[in-house]
Amino acid sequence: MQGATGTTAAAHKRPQLVCPAGSLRALQMAVDAGADAVYLGLKDATNARNFAGLNFDDAQVREGVRYAHARGREVLMALNTYADARDIMPWQRAVDRAAALGADALIVADVAVLAYARDHHPQLRRHLSVQASATTWEAVEFYRERYGIQRAVLPRVLTLQQVQHAIRHTGAEIEVFGFGSLCVMVEGRCALSSYVTGQSPNTAGVCSPPSAVRWDEGADGSVEAHLGGVLIDRYAPDEPRGYPTLCKGRFVVGASRERDYAIEEPTSLNSLAILPELIDAGVAAIKIEGRQRSPSYVAEVTRVWRQAIDQAAGGGRYSVQPGWNAALARWAEGQQHTLGAYDRPWR
Repeated sequence: MQGATGTTAAAHKRPQLVCPAGSLRALQMAVDAGADAVYLGLKDATNARNFAGLNFDDAQVREGVRYAHARGREVLMALNTYADARDIMPWQRAVDRAAALGADALIVADVAVLAYARDHHPQLRRHLSVQASATTWEAVEFYRERYGIQRAVLPRVLTLQQVQHAIRHTGAEIEVFGFGSLCVMVEGRCALSSYVTGQSPNTAGVCSPPSAVRWDEGADGSVEAHLGGVLIDRYAPDEPRGYPTLCKGRFVVGASRERDYAIEEPTSLNSLAILPELIDAGVAAIKIEGRQRSPSYVAEVTRVWRQAIDQAAGGGRYSVQPGWNAALARWAEGQQHTLGAYDRPWR
């Protein structure tokens, strides 16, 4: 890739660096490390990282907004799950709370929630969540024309050429993921964990509800990970363990009867190598995944991407610094990273 070996490009509009905040401390560290905007969620099922111990109550949102605004940064509120058809009121109240607490924009997937925000808080920017699964410029334009979205976050299944095509044909800003966990599904369309837990990540807010997770330790120190009563992985005593998700479990499949990753290996997206191409394409924002990750993760990843964006958008020669990839590798799933769908050599 050009970005990996070095490229000289004219100065372009600097994309916004949008970073995760699962806690007030993470928000403050992201802002201090150079984030242009942070995104957060409330302590309920209206956001897609609905884990105990994460997210914000009203007082924390208010303090986070104050901290960010005092430093010229923005706060985006993720209301990115699909509303319960039996009771949409929690999502509507969340929109009202975001407006009252001073959020700069909403990140929304559900059309009913978008319509409510459009009709009741027209001054509040609306961003289309990656959970809406808008993979074409026609889909983005549908949401822009009918619900007044100003920005769309593209799913992590598009090639660089497809991203470029979407940007050329829509009037909405386009945001893409730069670093973080990958998803085997088109976001918003995954029902995999619901088969074993009875809860969809698109409504419950988590791929693996904590109530469905069980760890069993063997006499030899090995650990089995169960999800909804289904064995999805077994770890050796000294083997690192990640949070169990069905798509990244290891199973005995095929004639070889070897135990391996049957659907997706744990790895992280890292698009530093094509950052100049993304900027040249006109990407409005680069998003870092990881509201469920630690404040230290947020701070270090934000610092790396702040440096990279500033260099790539500065008009000078850009090259991926060895220290950047080394720093990101420490936080990557399985200590490995990939360009993912951005680069498909088998096409």
